[in-house]
Amino acid sequence: MFKVAVVALSLLTFGPLAWAADAPALERLTVEASTLPTAYPAEGVIESRNQATVSAQTAGRVVAVQVDAGSLVARGAVLMRIDPAQAGQAVAGAEAAVAQARANAINARAQYERTKSLVARQFVSQSALDQAEAGMKAADAQLVAAQANRSQAATTLGFTTVTAPIAGVVAARHAELGEMAQPGTPLVTVYDPATLRAVAEIPQARLGAVTPAPGSRLAARVEFPASGRWVDGVAVTVLPAADPRTHTLRVRVDLPPQLPGVVPGLAARVHLMAGGVQPRLSVPAGAVLRRGEVTGVYVVDEAGRIQLRQIRAGEAVGEGRIEVLSGLKAGETIAADAIQAGLLAVAARKAE
Repeated sequence: MFKVAVVALSLLTFGPLAWAADAPALERLTVEASTLPTAYPAEGVIESRNQATVSAQTAGRVVAVQVDAGSLVARGAVLMRIDPAQAGQAVAGAEAAVAQARANAINARAQYERTKSLVARQFVSQSALDQAEAGMKAADAQLVAAQANRSQAATTLGFTTVTAPIAGVVAARHAELGEMAQPGTPLVTVYDPATLRAVAEIPQARLGAVTPAPGSRLAARVEFPASGRWVDGVAVTVLPAADPRTHTLRVRVDLPPQLPGVVPGLAARVHLMAGGVQPRLSVPAGAVLRRGEVTGVYVVDEAGRIQLRQIRAGEAVGEGRIEVLSGLKAGETIAADAIQAGLLAVAARKAE
């Protein structure tokens, strides 16, 4: 690889070179202009529409960890367990308070019934009955409050078992075994890989890029520069309000489900196509030689000589193709493989 790089760099200083007649055939192609959609590229990032960071809802030490980053989980699956000792004691205390309140309510009702009978026989005054009735109602209210406290304690005890709110993949685990968790402490992040989308920010000066032409709809393709992969967007959503600080519009492009190798956080380039078209020159990415600040292609003339010509390259316009802004014109012939052309040129020069 180092030798190839040195060869390519050495060719940057030479003019036209011819290779020997018995050299292997060099694959050539004719540069042609094609009608391509007018697109506006914007840098973006991949995120999931359905993602949740599960946080602790009760205090306690993490006593069990069931998953790690990359684990597949079903909805309701146990992710972690927090020490239930403190919550269990609160439930036991609430149960005792309910039992006491129930006994008080039974006693207060019996007292009311006895007082009511005595009033009927005119042994006690009406005020005694009113007092007994108030005591019974207060005891009933205390029983209801005790039962509510018990339900709250039982709910807190349930929080010691941390479960997945959605089915998906564990993106990150934020707590380790033995750590102390407090309410609000992030524990696990889970996302649904079937609901990925690319999110990009569009400046207000490019509002036309997100305004579809009459009779057409806004479409987008998502490019992954690191791998050269292109994916057609399923749906495009432009949020109806701009960020008041950056004056940009957020665009969301939904991706097809189950894309291998695509995960939240990856860099992506969103190409928005509002429906217009224009003629553009493009060449395969393999025909382009990039060395430092120099970008060029090997042009083949009618006599079979090849020459490295510098070009100004634009954005990628499709899977494996790069737009040529200047330096080439339609009808010219270039080498399809820049590395092969460079090696043949060096071999021809040595043979002279």
